[in-house]
Amino acid sequence: MSNQTLARVYRNYRKNITSTIRSIIFYPMHAYRTYYHQMKRVINNIIFHPADAYRMYGKHVRHAMRGLVFHAIVIAFGFVMIYPLIWMLASSFKGESEIWTETSSLIPNELNLDNYRSGWKGFAGISFTTFFKNSLWVSGVSTLASVFSSAIVAYGFARIRFTGKKFWFAVMLSTMMLPSQVQLIPQYILFSKLDWINSYKPLIIPRFFGMPFFIFMMVQFIRGIPIELDEAAEIDGCSRAGIFFRIILPLIKPALGTSAIFAFYWSWDDFLTPLIYLNDPRKYTVSVALRNFADPSSVTNWGAVFAMGILALVPVFLLFILFQRYMVEGISTTGLKG
Repeated sequence: MSNQTLARVYRNYRKNITSTIRSIIFYPMHAYRTYYHQMKRVINNIIFHPADAYRMYGKHVRHAMRGLVFHAIVIAFGFVMIYPLIWMLASSFKGESEIWTETSSLIPNELNLDNYRSGWKGFAGISFTTFFKNSLWVSGVSTLASVFSSAIVAYGFARIRFTGKKFWFAVMLSTMMLPSQVQLIPQYILFSKLDWINSYKPLIIPRFFGMPFFIFMMVQFIRGIPIELDEAAEIDGCSRAGIFFRIILPLIKPALGTSAIFAFYWSWDDFLTPLIYLNDPRKYTVSVALRNFADPSSVTNWGAVFAMGILALVPVFLLFILFQRYMVEGISTTGLKG
């Protein structure tokens, strides 16, 4: 079925649905008479003429039942996946004694906001305001740096001819197969000699050199853009930089949005790197602060830990809501030739 046929079917379907809703709202009596008699006829057929009703409505019923079963299974799996988050949200409003005595209950006996007040105070005289500022700074700069630098590198691999292009592209892809834990010791030695320990430089500066996954994704996206656009811009006098900023960059917004979501999430969720390079508690990010907030050597206020964990998810949710359109479009169209 062609795109024009699908569009025509969609327009007709939307027109029928819109007309039905409009008649129900503005002409309720007419809609009542129309759909009442239709439903009455259907029910009478089912009761008094089941064989005829089965032949008439059996296909639609089977289709509806398959859809119902499918959605029920999807909803069940979705609930299983999201249950830990719901449980943590419910526990953040419970009292300290209620969290572990009524673990199966998702409804607190009494709504308790003290967990959020006490949790926001932090520890060692440092509130979570400081930790959130640190995480937003590191994640924001890292996201911009990794997305922009990856776009530049991807443009070079996709459009510029140079010696050893395939070899260096394969080397770049091979770095994705190298576990990050293997790089920790060499990186720590290098950053220690550069006197970058206990600063944000090890967390931010490496992002200015691109990230292999984003580079690979953007290369596939740029290859789907017709080369004739570059040639036309070059004829009009555009330089390489002009073609990149005026032609390529606006056309790869879906890939940029997808990369921004992943980059922000990975940076915000990163625990190991800040733990290794940051020694000053005032420079801790939210992930490290949450770990230190749960002190195994003393009594841990788990309600406050859950409350701060819920607040730590808010920026990620907001970013996903803002860029989800670009994310879906970027993932669905990456690698497809235009």
